Amino acid sequence: MSIVKLNNNGVKNATTFGSITGLGDLVLIKTVTASSSASISFVNGASSVVLDNTYKEYIFFFNNIHPATDAVILGFNLSIDTGSNYNVAKTTTQFRAEHDEGGSAASIAYRTANDLAQATGYQRFGDDTGNGNDESCSGYLHLFDPSSTTFVKHFVSVNMEYNSANRATNCYAAGYANTTSAIDAIDFKMSSGNIDAGTISLYGVN
Repeated sequence: MSIVKLNNNGVKNATTFGSITGLGDLVLIKTVTASSSASISFVNGASSVVLDNTYKEYIFFFNNIHPATDAVILGFNLSIDTGSNYNVAKTTTQFRAEHDEGGSAASIAYRTANDLAQATGYQRFGDDTGNGNDESCSGYLHLFDPSSTTFVKHFVSVNMEYNSANRATNCYAAGYANTTSAIDAIDFKMSSGNIDAGTISLYGVN
């Protein structure tokens, strides 16, 4: 049985997983492991980080991010000056689907509290991750063409978490950084307290 992969150059066929190549391949750039970390930053040119025109797309995967503080939210901000300031204006949107362990609460809703309107604060991925021993959040951030000096910088993200109210919470956020300057650094942190544990990995997309 062959596997078919679609990309911008057409269709590729492969008979094994290892033989799939071409556009859309992920290249691991760097993984950072949190340990009571106030924040995790990726700065182009520092500590083997690449965040420039080498790739047109970058994906950050965050895996089992465990907060030190209960009911807090992982977020990110961007920089155009290699991390001296994380304050790029963003316009964003977020909605949430959730379901509790008892099956008594289920909803899907737009989250006005977690969007930005030309604001420079941190964009939130989720909604109240718990800090119990088995609680965490995982997901990804897809950032498009951050080195462009012509267009704004689009992003989409998906976050799944063990909510502090014992709920499975799935949040979707998207928007754009309203700058035509090149984005060259990104910072991740909780809305309060440290990132107790977890990893964030940066990939370039060929």
